[in-house]
Parts: sequence; structure tokens; C-alpha cells
Amino acid sequence: MASTTTVSYAENLMKYMKLDQKGSAMAEYIWIDSTGGVRTKSKTLTSVPKDGQFKVEDLPEWNFDGSSTGQAPGDNSDVYLRPVAIFPDPLRGAPNILVLTECWDPDGTPNKFNHRHEAAKLAEAHKDHKPWFGLEQEYTLLDLSDRPYGWPVNGFPGPQGPYYCGVGTGKVYCRDIVEAHYKACLYAGIKISGTNAEVMPAQWEFQVGPCVGIELGDHLWMARFLLHRVAEEFGAKISFHPKPIPGDWNGAGLHSNFSTEEMRKEGGMKHIEAAIKKLEARHKEHIAVYGEDNTLRLTGRHETGSIDSFTYGVANRGSSVRIPRECAHKGYGYFEDRRPASNADPYQITGIMMETILGGLDDKA
Repeated sequence: MASTTTVSYAENLMKYMKLDQKGSAMAEYIWIDSTGGVRTKSKTLTSVPKDGQFKVEDLPEWNFDGSSTGQAPGDNSDVYLRPVAIFPDPLRGAPNILVLTECWDPDGTPNKFNHRHEAAKLAEAHKDHKPWFGLEQEYTLLDLSDRPYGWPVNGFPGPQGPYYCGVGTGKVYCRDIVEAHYKACLYAGIKISGTNAEVMPAQWEFQVGPCVGIELGDHLWMARFLLHRVAEEFGAKISFHPKPIPGDWNGAGLHSNFSTEEMRKEGGMKHIEAAIKKLEARHKEHIAVYGEDNTLRLTGRHETGSIDSFTYGVANRGSSVRIPRECAHKGYGYFEDRRPASNADPYQITGIMMETILGGLDDKA
């Protein structure tokens, strides 16, 4: 009899994954729900292009029951899925695909939880500035009892210190999940640029970028989906909560690196400093979309600034915004907004950063 803790039989699954699909492909339609989670449903595509390359405009629109995801009332529950990006599927292999979608209401307007639509318009409006983003996604791996994976059942591990970028048993946990996720992202064409163990044991980080404009949100959401999906195979849960364990433990953030073409050129520091002044003026507006329960994380301790004030400095990880020392030395480059929580929506982050620094859509009219 199988153990009740067994959640997946990946090896048994593989013999079925090798079966001939008779000219059809499986498309996994992925969307973002009302709580910042990912949902999916599968669709059969009865023909595959000769070159194997599907195009977004050729994929059918689909729909789902929005009343079951908190995105629509029960008496008018249809929400429509419009494909916006395609990725190779590392879980099922070619010719199957992952399809990122936007949610739209029956009246032809974006669903209220569709934050991508506005961010995409801002990215298009400011494309001449070539806005680059790089986001650092921290997360915590939990066991089936919602404890950080590998932590003692009735206690705590030793104090923080040996875990950050650690190597060795007792210092890191679930490296197998991290490695599998990394490889899956590369196969899918996601612009994942690295990964490392974080300060709290069972906490990890991966980085996505640099990406131009809306591409960052698309790639980060797909990387989040794959992280949840890969962790399924190993019986672990993924938490993006910004303070999963209270007390003297580091929280989890979504540090956001930003630059424009002007900032990346000689003399760009004046553009960086001007951007930071604009961010300071809209501190409260940014905090409002920088994630739930961020008050528990932005305490001024554990490498964070205080949620109630805006600060910036060179190489200062206790500030709201950090200018890397190398950029300060060269006089150009990028800056890092350290305020966003790990559960923040990358579309909202990138959208408000472009709006604050480069101007809103009304300014372009």
C-alpha cells in the first residue's frame, strides 16, 4: 500500500509521456487568479505547424468558470482566456506548449485582476527608452505540514549565517527541486539568469532578466508556474509569503532592478538619481501594489528598509532603493528597488515603475 505522503508517481508517468500523440499537441493554458496564484487547464490542438512553431495569433481563445477562482460572480461567471505568450513545455516535451493568457470579461474589458493589460500599454508607450527589468524572486519551500522543508519538527534550526549560498547537508534543503526548476526554465526559454540559496534555511531565490518591458512579467509568471509544477513532483509546497516565519528570520522579497537606455550610458547616474527622486515622491502608491503582508517584512531589520519611510544609498541593503557600488563607481548602470514583497505581481511592479519614472499613459496622449 502506498504511503499517504506520496503525492506523485513521476517515474510511472514517464512511460505514458512517450506515447505517440497522433499529430496533436497539448496546450496548457495558464492564467493568474484573484489571489496571485496560477491556474491551468489543458487543450488539445489537433494540428501542429510543419515547423513546430505555434504562433499566439493562431491559438484559440478559451474560457473558464471565474466564480470558482474569485474572478467573476456566479450569475455571470464566464471569463475569457486570450493567449499572449507561448513557451516550450518542459513537462510534456515537444510538440506540446505552455500558453500564458490574459483574463477578459464577456463585455470585452480586461478582468479586474488582469494587471498585464495596463503594464503592456505602458511598456509599448515607453519602448523608445528601452526599459530593462531584472527581478529577484525569493521563495520558501514548505513540507506537507507547512513547515519550512528540513526544519526540525518540534524546534528550529541554528541561527542564520551558514545557509546563504550554502553547500552541504544541514545547510541547504531541496536542491533537487531548485535544479529541476532551473533546467525546466531554460528548456522553456525563460530568461532565468541564476539561482542561489537564501539567508533563511529552506529559502531560495531565482533571478529573471534582463527583460525588456512586458517580457519580464511574462517570464517571471511562467517561472512561478513551473516552480509550483516541479515542486508537485517532489511533494513540496512553494510559499511566496514575505514573512513565512515570524521572529529573527529573513523575509522574502522580489527585489526589482531597473534601467533605461539613458541610465545605461555614460553620465547615466543623473538619470538614476532623477528616477529615485520620483520614486520617493510616490512611496505610498508603490507600497500599495508591492505585495500583501509587506508590513511584516519591511521593518528596517533583516536587510530591509522601513515601510514608513523612503531611503536610498550606495550598496546599502537596508535602504528602500540601492545603487550598486559598481554603478556608482562607473557613473551609469541601474538601481535596485528592494521594497517589493515576494508575492507581488511583476506586472504591477513593472507597470508602476514605468508610470512613475517615465510617465503615465495620459502623459503620452
